[in-house]
Amino acid sequence: MLYLIGVGAGSRDCITLGAINAIEKADIVFVPVKKSGEKSTALEIIKKAVKISPEKITELEFPMTRDSEKLKKAHTVAAEKIISALDKNKTAALITLGDVSVYSTASYIGKIVRQEGFDVETISAVPSFVAAANAADISLAEGDETIIILPAANMEKIEEYLDDFDTLVIMKAGGKIKELSALLKPRNLENNAVVCSDIGMETQKISRLTDEGGYGYFTTVILRKNI
Repeated sequence: MLYLIGVGAGSRDCITLGAINAIEKADIVFVPVKKSGEKSTALEIIKKAVKISPEKITELEFPMTRDSEKLKKAHTVAAEKIISALDKNKTAALITLGDVSVYSTASYIGKIVRQEGFDVETISAVPSFVAAANAADISLAEGDETIIILPAANMEKIEEYLDDFDTLVIMKAGGKIKELSALLKPRNLENNAVVCSDIGMETQKISRLTDEGGYGYFTTVILRKNI
């Protein structure tokens, strides 16, 4: 069995009991890193809630790139390592930031492992945009309001859907703050956008949208028309 485990947005409060139970069952815990030997943010988060012995931990390298061929190769190599463990009748867990169902590398790995005939179970977590809305003390949607989740990399889609939804959740927005500000100002919507960075971490920051930038990778912008 492979467990795909979302560890939430940064706080132990975003980790479910299901995640803790699955980690405790696992013989091997696979953790994502950008490079071998580097600190794993997902591992640091899950360690706040459950003890993991070092001998259970195996790193999987996932480069920070948009090169589809490099990503595909990394996914294949990672899946092969997991399948090798499953072939030995080991129970494995792959942890990932946020929730497995939302823009997660773990979902790609799960597909490959399933195709090889192994059982895969997904363990939910509190996704970053939900944790962000709670931290900012705003609702994502009320009544019959509509909501859409978009990656910041696709500015054309953001502009296309801007007038059609009551709430836009724009993820991985750290490098796109200036572009978002330029998009919203002519529509007088810049004051309706909340920037949520490093939610659940010691460096958590919540602010109104400005065009100054300076936000990191773990940044979500919530645009509420009726804020």
